[in-house]
Formats: sequence, structure tokens, C-alpha cells
Amino acid sequence: MLKEGKIMTIGIDKIAFATGQYVLKMDDLADARKEDPEKFSKGLMLDALSITPPTEDIITLGASAAEKILNDEDKEKIDMVILATESSIDQSKAGAVYLHSLLGIQPFARSIEMKEACYSATAALNYAKLHVEKHPESRVLVVASDIAKYGIKSSGESTQGSGAVAMLITSNPSILILTDDNLAQTRDVMDFWRPNYSTTPFVNGMYSTKQYLDSLKTTWREYQKQTGFKISDFAAFCFHIPFPKLAFKGLKKLISETVSASHKEQLLKHFQDSIIYSRQIGNIYTGSLYLGLLSMLENSQTLRAGDTIGFFSYGSGAVCEIFSARLAEGFQKQIQTSHIKELDNRIQLTVFDYEKLFFEEIELDAKGNAYLDFYRTGPFYLSGIKNHQRIYKRVKDK
Repeated sequence: MLKEGKIMTIGIDKIAFATGQYVLKMDDLADARKEDPEKFSKGLMLDALSITPPTEDIITLGASAAEKILNDEDKEKIDMVILATESSIDQSKAGAVYLHSLLGIQPFARSIEMKEACYSATAALNYAKLHVEKHPESRVLVVASDIAKYGIKSSGESTQGSGAVAMLITSNPSILILTDDNLAQTRDVMDFWRPNYSTTPFVNGMYSTKQYLDSLKTTWREYQKQTGFKISDFAAFCFHIPFPKLAFKGLKKLISETVSASHKEQLLKHFQDSIIYSRQIGNIYTGSLYLGLLSMLENSQTLRAGDTIGFFSYGSGAVCEIFSARLAEGFQKQIQTSHIKELDNRIQLTVFDYEKLFFEEIELDAKGNAYLDFYRTGPFYLSGIKNHQRIYKRVKDK
């Protein structure tokens, strides 16, 4: 319970990520596609992509991320699980129900799934915040999990990726305090979409880039009007990262305003910290904004408690949002050391093996059963499909 006179704050108390156990190096992809490697390393600011086998999906990735941060007390107190994704595995059953079961969360909890392209994790965060405002003792698990998959040799192939970010939302959080200055914008555009009948998305790449940057510009202008904030009020700014170079263009639009040379240097340094993981993983859709936050928190040496961080969330179609948050006292103690070593332990794929994995589809027999080959995964894996029902297990149960 809150002590008398103490103002309740709400935000991120714990955060972690998980990604696929296989990696494709961008230099290898460039060589196979007869492209200049700098087209990827500088043009996209990408070095590698996480690739997932058929035994890994948004459920296994999401559960693996959440497993890193939840203890027994959390599992007893969580009363809501929200999965944000645009890689849904079922048109009816929420993926959050699978997460609830795999993680052993107490039964009297609400489990739902949210969708709006790459934006929905921000909507989930807002919903979680409102719930905790009403129920201060509650804990809400928000998981953003996606697999970005495009066609072989398509324009989007070099911006694939996979991963999940799990966040525990509580009162009096240990890491990040959310504020009440959110401003969203919706516009009906067809820059990126995936109809139910297609396993890969349709993308209007240049148009999508323009929509991202124009949404940032117009929302930022209105946000400034409503809040009075200037870019100089922020110690850092995190962006949705379809690929790091686009987020970098967004930052440059914001710092084109009058800022001191030292503050500009600070913003640029924190931005570089925020893309360290994305450069090695690629696009993880709903989780990419929050992967950027985690990357910055784990790798920055200059962030301090009380610093204000700005966020730009964007989901094609399109919905975007700008908001701010403050770093909590002692946040450094809650942050793990850098995940770079974990990323270095992924199995490197040749382009031939990557393409073979890409085309390996789950094939059902007449009774709706499928038996899957063994691949390395995180703590959880998809073991097969029985009577059209997906069967998940822990690796130790093999």
C-alpha cells in the first residue's frame, strides 16, 4: 500500500528481451544478392538479422522474454497479460492465453491480444497504466512479440528480424515512470499491410518511409503545442526502428531545431546506444521501440535518474504516438549487463541455410497434425500440432 501523502507513479518495473537463436550476417546477404555491403551497413545501419525456425514463434519468443523477469511473487500478483503483435497465430484465441499458461501465472487474470501494426505495444502500455491507476496493487505483463518475414529477394528482405520484449507494469516502478502527456495521431494510409490470405506483407517502402517521417513531424509539432516541451527538455529520444537508419533520420528532424552542440552530442550518443541491439537483430515490429529503450538503458554510461526520455511509436496503416517518461531512482540496479554476448552465441546461417529455413513450412496431415524437426530455441518451443492445436513445451521437457 502507498504511504499517506506519497504520490503514486506507474511505469516499467522490469524489462527484458528474447530473440531467435539463428543469425544471418548482412555481409553474407549482400554477397549473395550482389549488393554493396554498405547498402546494408550504412544505408540501413544493420549488421545482422535474427532468424527463427518453425519451432519458434511469437509465443515461444514472448514467453522466453517474460521468463527472464518474472519471479513467483510476480506470477501470483499479475492480473493482466497483454500480447501486442502483428504476427498472430490464431484469428480467435489470444496469444496471451498461451503466455499465461506457459509462465504459470495465477488463474484469475485477464489475457488479451492487441493489434495495430508496430504501434500496439504502446497501446498495451497505456491500457496497463490505466489498469494499475485503478488497482495500485496490480501487476500487468505486457509482451510485444513479432517475426518480421518478407519474401526472398524482395525489397524488404534486408529488414527482417524476430524478437520479443517483455515489460512488467506496476505502481512505483523501479525503471521508468510514465507521464500523462501522450499524443496520438491516426491516418488511413496503405504503406504496409498483410491481408489474412497472405503470409508475407505488402509494402510500399518509399511511401512508408515518408509516412513515418511526416507522422513524426506533424505529431511532434502538435505535441510541442500541447505540452510546451522542446527537444532540449529530453536527455534522450527513442524511436520505432523498422531499420536504424530511418529512426536516425527521425532524430535528425527533431534536432534540426536550435539545440546546443553539447546537447546534440548527448542525443546522438544515446541514440547510438539505443540501436546497438537492433543493428544485430533487425526489425521486431511491435517491440522495436522498447528494444531501443532497453538497448540504451543497458549500454549508456551517462543516463541519470530523473532524466526525461521521449518516445515516438509508429505503426503502419497508420497510428503513431509521442510521449515522455522519467528514469526512476536506482534504475541502474534493475538493468542487466549488456546482452551482446547473448547475441554472439546465436548460430550463424549461410544464405543457403537461411533460404532453406525460410521455405520450411509447417505441413499438416489430414487430421491436422504436424511433427517438427529439432532446432535450437530459447526456454520454450513449439513441439508440434495435434488436431489443429499448437503444443508448446519447455526445452527441459524434451
